[in-house]
Order: sequence, then C-alpha cells, then structure tokens
Amino acid sequence: MARNVRATHNEHLRDSEVAAEYLNEALGDGSPEVILMALRNLAEAQENGISGLATRSELGRESMYKMLSEKGNPKLASFTKVIHGLGLRLRVEKDPACNGLNNY
Repeated sequence: MARNVRATHNEHLRDSEVAAEYLNEALGDGSPEVILMALRNLAEAQENGISGLATRSELGRESMYKMLSEKGNPKLASFTKVIHGLGLRLRVEKDPACNGLNNY
C-alpha cells in the first residue's frame, strides 16, 4: 500500500534537525507569509498536532489556531513560545550580503 505523502512529510518535519533547517530556510526568505506557513506546517506535523503544540507552548489552542492561520500575525512572545514548544531556538547571524549594519 502506498504511503500518504502528507504523513511522510509530517514524519520528516518531526525530526528536530529537519524542522530547524526547514524553519531556517523560511526565515532566510524573509517573507512573513513564508515564515508563518513553515511554522504552521511544523505545528501540523507534530504528533498531537496544533493542540499538542499549544499545550507545550503554554498557549491557548484557539489562539494557536488563530496565530497560525493565513492571516495570523503572531506577537514575538507567542512566536518564541511556539519555537520553544517545537524544541527549537532562534539565533541571529550576519547576512553574507551585507558588509556592516549600514552597508547593504
């Protein structure tokens, strides 16, 4: 029997190294819509879905669904809670295209 593509995709996104690389690619894109889509995909891929991630992130389930909707606009505090709930952390690095803070 053929495996469900979505199930396989979700299985890969549950791997913390894959999840970190996936989210880093979205963050590198810089588009809020791409970042939110990646975060939503990671949340949906979790063993207990968005509800389980909401619990681990110490956020309400309803607010988690609203935050991750296509029109969502999470606050930084909520975003970092979700990142930690995924077992990840954020880090900043120098943009190789930039020579300094004011030299793009």
